[in-house]
Amino acid sequence: MTKPHHLTRNIIVGMALGIATGTILNRVGVDGPVAGFLVNDVFPLIGSVFIRSLQLLVVPLVLLSLITGTAALEDVRRLGRIGAKTLAFYLVTTAIAISIAIGLGLLLRPGAGFELDHTSDFSVADSPPFSQVLLNIFPSNPFAAMAEGNMLQVIVFAILFGLAICLSGDAGKRVLAIAADLNEVVLKLVSLLLLAAPFGVFALIARTFAQEGFGAILALGQYFFLVLLALVVHGTVVYGGLLALFARVSPLRFFKKMRKVQLFAFSTASSNATIPVTLETVEKRVGVNRAVASFTVPLGATVNMDGTAIMQGVATVFIAQALGIDIGLQGYLMVILTATLASIGTAGVPGVGLVMLAMVFQQVGLPVAAIGVIYGVDRLLDMVRTAVNVTGDAVTSVIVARGEKEFDEAVWATDHSD
Repeated sequence: MTKPHHLTRNIIVGMALGIATGTILNRVGVDGPVAGFLVNDVFPLIGSVFIRSLQLLVVPLVLLSLITGTAALEDVRRLGRIGAKTLAFYLVTTAIAISIAIGLGLLLRPGAGFELDHTSDFSVADSPPFSQVLLNIFPSNPFAAMAEGNMLQVIVFAILFGLAICLSGDAGKRVLAIAADLNEVVLKLVSLLLLAAPFGVFALIARTFAQEGFGAILALGQYFFLVLLALVVHGTVVYGGLLALFARVSPLRFFKKMRKVQLFAFSTASSNATIPVTLETVEKRVGVNRAVASFTVPLGATVNMDGTAIMQGVATVFIAQALGIDIGLQGYLMVILTATLASIGTAGVPGVGLVMLAMVFQQVGLPVAAIGVIYGVDRLLDMVRTAVNVTGDAVTSVIVARGEKEFDEAVWATDHSD
């Protein structure tokens, strides 16, 4: 059996081999019988089994962690304070992210001289009315919400159930003990399933690079690398600065502890699928108390979209420049406001990134069909921005835990060999 402290190393090896294998297959061509079998059958099967093994843990882990965390607070006002701080940080970092993206776009002008054909029939599903979005946060059937993986509804139900445990005296204590034991069992299952991670990561990365290759990147190189630059700046400078300023911890130490989570997020391109790994790391390696982490991490995976906001900012500037449209200062301020609020308002909408981008384009008068131009490289960028998103979830968790005195210095000071 693979030793736990070798897991991160093995994931990196799996990722490197996946990139190399996918690139070779892309150059050779995926139309042959062997390459086609690998790319269309073997890799999707292994990757899908890996993703499903993570997804099967998301609902029980979030439910049990949030129930035990909420019940452990024993103070409704404190829960409200934690919730307000968490949402405030998510909104502020999202606004900062899109501001950086727009600033870099206006400075470096990626769309200048780009010949844009936006006559494609690319379309995005309409977002539901805001009132319907708010209504959909509250579950009419908690079991249906769990079965459908509707995380906002699961979060609301878990918080209400945890509060009921707090108010139920001895009966609540007995239920809390059972939930805590179940949570430990689920966490152990997470550790077991992570042993297969290097194989899943290899399959996911190999298929992505076999299908996408580097051709699309070269065609939209200025856009691609500008989004990448903005993601790196936000993920290191902004998050590092927030950690140093508000949590007074070493950003370098934090990023070292978060390597495994970032690799998982990059390979899966799914914040929700990464929740089990994020929770385990934030609690057991970083030192955030479960009472805080169980609330901040699932909520962040649902509504915190800094990486997506960066893509929207660069995409807006890129398309506007390519079409020769001057949005103006007021237009860009509207982009910042729209994308920041939409990050929460469209949290439960399928294809949320494209829905948000379509809303932004409509707000400033850009053709929605132009999204099809940048869609070809979006899969590769989605992997990077998911890593940024989960890092932001963890950063907010540390800051809120510090402010609530729910941060374990002993866990933080412990060095982990992987």
